Amino acid sequence: MAGLFSFFNKSIKYSYAEQKTQRYRLRFLLLWVLAFLLLYNALSSFFFSVRVLENDSMRPGLRPGDRFVLSSFTFYTLLSRFHIPAPSPSLKRGNIVLVDMSLEEKRGIGAGILDGVLRFFTAQRVSITGREKQFFLKRVIGLPGDEISMTNFVLRVRAQGETYTLTEYEVSDRDYVLDIPQVPALWDESIPFSGNMDRIILGEDECFVLSDDRSNTNDSRTWGPLSTRLVTGKVLFRYWPLNKLGRP
Repeated sequence: MAGLFSFFNKSIKYSYAEQKTQRYRLRFLLLWVLAFLLLYNALSSFFFSVRVLENDSMRPGLRPGDRFVLSSFTFYTLLSRFHIPAPSPSLKRGNIVLVDMSLEEKRGIGAGILDGVLRFFTAQRVSITGREKQFFLKRVIGLPGDEISMTNFVLRVRAQGETYTLTEYEVSDRDYVLDIPQVPALWDESIPFSGNMDRIILGEDECFVLSDDRSNTNDSRTWGPLSTRLVTGKVLFRYWPLNKLGRP
């Protein structure tokens, strides 16, 4: 009988020790997950982000479902707010960039953090703030100080300080193909997203962005020239689909 009680006591002690070990492992796992989420949100907020193209606005070169890694300009913006010297992120004509129209509205920091966690666990599909509907992938055509005009959906650009006006293809740092719609002969050219636009000169902090599918209306033809602060990142490379891996 004494041997039985001794075995029972050892089992209880082993069980307690095992429970303690399990609790320690669970706490360690939770802390690891929390640290990973904090690190991911810090990196995705200040240095890079992952985006999915949800529509046809950038066809024919890019398709819905294409996934991209983008650099983030948030870190540079934060430094400038505190008047800390830092190199400005470079924009070039032809870059595909992320436009965040929600920056025109005020939002809380807490909501932004929760939104980042939710988007992480849902592969960027769900957002509690509705910001996802205000993100747009567009191509930079005009930079600050450029003189631009449009004929038959193709922009012509005279860079600041230059004498000659060139097409958007000639001033771009990469090749791309446009989807130019066929419009009726009596098309009203006064419509903002028509294929022609009179000459304008961009301000010191303005850029002009367009969809590659020129029948799409969500770009600078309807928004007007954008403040460069609304451009929060640029595409580094496409990682999905795998057969199109690389810089778009």
